[in-house]
Amino acid sequence: MSGVLELLHPAVRRLWRERGFGEPTPPQREAIPRVLAGEDVLIVAPTGSGKTEAALLPILSRMLESPGPGVRLLYVTPLRTLNRDLLSRVEWWALKLGFRVAVRHGDTPPSERRVQALEPPDVLITTPETLQLLLVGRRLRGHVARVRWVVVDEVHEVADSKRGVQLSLLMERLRRLAGRFQVVGLSATVGNPEEVARLLVGAGGSCRVVCVPAHKRVRVSVEWPEPGPGDGELAERVLAPPEVAARLRFIRDLVESRRSTLIFSNTRPTAELLASRFKLWDERIPIHVHHGSLSRAERVRVEEKLRRGEVKGVVCTSSMELGIDIGHVDLVVQYNSPREVRRLLQRVGRAGHSLDRVSEGVIVVGGSDDALESVVLKSRLERGLVEPSEIPPKPYDVLAHELVGLAISESPELGEVYALVTGAEPYRDLTREEFDRVVEFLREIGLLRVAGGRLRPAGRRSFDYYFGALSTIPEVEQYVVVDRGSGEPVGVLDDYFVAEYCEVGARFIMAGRPWEVVALGEDRVYVEPVDDYESAVPSWVGEEIPVPFEVAQEVGR
Repeated sequence: MSGVLELLHPAVRRLWRERGFGEPTPPQREAIPRVLAGEDVLIVAPTGSGKTEAALLPILSRMLESPGPGVRLLYVTPLRTLNRDLLSRVEWWALKLGFRVAVRHGDTPPSERRVQALEPPDVLITTPETLQLLLVGRRLRGHVARVRWVVVDEVHEVADSKRGVQLSLLMERLRRLAGRFQVVGLSATVGNPEEVARLLVGAGGSCRVVCVPAHKRVRVSVEWPEPGPGDGELAERVLAPPEVAARLRFIRDLVESRRSTLIFSNTRPTAELLASRFKLWDERIPIHVHHGSLSRAERVRVEEKLRRGEVKGVVCTSSMELGIDIGHVDLVVQYNSPREVRRLLQRVGRAGHSLDRVSEGVIVVGGSDDALESVVLKSRLERGLVEPSEIPPKPYDVLAHELVGLAISESPELGEVYALVTGAEPYRDLTREEFDRVVEFLREIGLLRVAGGRLRPAGRRSFDYYFGALSTIPEVEQYVVVDRGSGEPVGVLDDYFVAEYCEVGARFIMAGRPWEVVALGEDRVYVEPVDDYESAVPSWVGEEIPVPFEVAQEVGR
């Protein structure tokens, strides 16, 4: 057994063999000794390189050596879907070692929450948004105060958004509550790993970046299928132009020549349109659709079918980018330009999903602009030019929310709060004058009081504001789409689409299938399946993927 593994607790080494693992991967060889030594570490490595075990196993080893009450390991992930998948992976190790594991997010039933409050797990998996609740909850706050290890998964997913800023402030709040704890971050390849690491350890913290070169070989091609014989007839069948029919035929040929393929789209409407055109072409074609606006049951069903090899292809969005366990994937197809090198790298990395396999990807384009952009992205990927994560500098709205949370949880002294805030990397340059202006603004609008030099809540409004704005993701009112025949949810629609389009008799595509509205409830749209693929494709509010300036410049040359 490798020398690195000999450093782990004997019980963990036994489970390594039971799991059937062989030699440690490069990230594991580099990171395990450093985590065992108590260093704060950011592990930057490609998908399928064993990052999770590189963080988890040395921490579990140390937990075995120093048992204690309360939540000892806090595992923070950006998506609830990842929480669900991660639970089974973490539980396999933790339960066999005698540790209790639980997941806490917005959908956790009240009964489970009560159990967690009365009998806290040793390992708690949660999201940044739910961590905000834990820091003000009476019982769980006390349990979280015992945290000694924090793992933050998929850091790159939040680093360049206000969620990353929020996370950095939450880490400072957690340090104020729990004292010193060890941080291990996991990230896909980014252009500025040292800056991303400081989100986790603070402006004055020290973090070892374990940046393992992408030994995985990545092979990407750009294809622009032209209409050929038979595509005119196919276009009539799928109700699309011949150029689209040519792309559909090209993708279907790729899917049928492989065991399993992921077809990435940049938007949910495009994913629905692609999936429905495939079904219109041939109802038996084994291609499904997966995105964040489908019901959990529908997403799980697709994931399990892909794992079992019952479907050959899945049209998906970023919902499949992260480390959800979907088994072996042979090929990744990107429909239209992926816009960014790091997104292309993350998506293509889903193919092969291990360091000793080639990750094969095909970008399918349908226009000259798209083709030029994709060729440039392919070239930049081959040159290792990955975009940096641009961390938003000191956003006042995120700061305001955390100040109210601090007032609710502990009413701290203003000077202590300023020191805490400027300890977070995005706020390292925040002046005391700027800080005081934010506090004064919150006081003027009735969200804070300042008494005796301390922040204090201003009654009910403070609580309503804090608990009503836990997420920095723009909130959109949604309606649940319910299959009236089965009573099962199909997905969700944004309120503006329902208001503008959904009346009884209206038809739309969801989960790649056409539905007709048969009734409307207060927050429900009841539907029945129909055979009308000319139905509308819903639109959802979502962030557009920007094209980096350097990419646009290179395209223009």
